[in-house]
Amino acid sequence: QVQLVESGGGWVQAGGSLRLSCAASGSGFSISHMGWYRQAPGKQRDLVALISSGGSTNYVDSVKGRFTISRDNAKNTVYLQMNSLKPEDTAVYYCNVIIGLRGYWGQGTQVTVSS
Repeated sequence: QVQLVESGGGWVQAGGSLRLSCAASGSGFSISHMGWYRQAPGKQRDLVALISSGGSTNYVDSVKGRFTISRDNAKNTVYLQMNSLKPEDTAVYYCNVIIGLRGYWGQGTQVTVSS
């Protein structure tokens, strides 16, 4: 059974930084894509950033140049470094990993950016 544990959310003023982490527990699996999504109140959950098993990355336009996704395959962990945060980045952030044909979600971590 794979479980994802997220950490690193919190409150920050506009222009500040936060780093999110998501660790997959368990054994005997190989993770392909890892990603971060976010969901603001009253809105759908949207993709923020993706990273492939080979390290290729993709970002939604609104975070390009400010957010960086990375992964540590030895630790089955994905990170999201968020710089120059804006109030519109406020949301619950969820990690997602693909193992085989199945996707797994983290529990979500709140990020609040005040103006």
